[in-house]
Amino acid sequence: MAGSLNRNSESGELEETHEINVTPFIDVMLVLLIIFMIAAPLATVDVAVDLPGSTAAPTERPADPVYLTLRQDLSLVLGEMPVSRDAFSAALANVTDGNPETRIFVRADQAVAYGELMNVMNLLRDAGYLKVALVGLETASPAALSGQ
Repeated sequence: MAGSLNRNSESGELEETHEINVTPFIDVMLVLLIIFMIAAPLATVDVAVDLPGSTAAPTERPADPVYLTLRQDLSLVLGEMPVSRDAFSAALANVTDGNPETRIFVRADQAVAYGELMNVMNLLRDAGYLKVALVGLETASPAALSGQ
């Protein structure tokens, strides 16, 4: 709070006026805004993959989803950590705390052959993980595109 002394024109006495100084508050808000603008892009996943489109209705994701990405060069990425096919089962058990009921979200590049995607699905099955969700880009349904 800021205060100042003003003379009362009638009595000639000094009287205080109280005002709230909002300048420091605005400065703090601008600094926080800049921090959040810089930090927000860092919280996204940075695995580059060209996903195919899907017209299925999106479902709810768990709070901490486990993503398995099959890149165009057929390398595997678990979360954001590259993993070899030999160490895949151990790495998956480590990420899911050994719970085979955990749903695994599989992302595959659009250029990956269907047979390679099936090999990854077989790796998941061999590791004991049967709850698998395929991730794709959301696109409009064909009925919506034709205006029906």
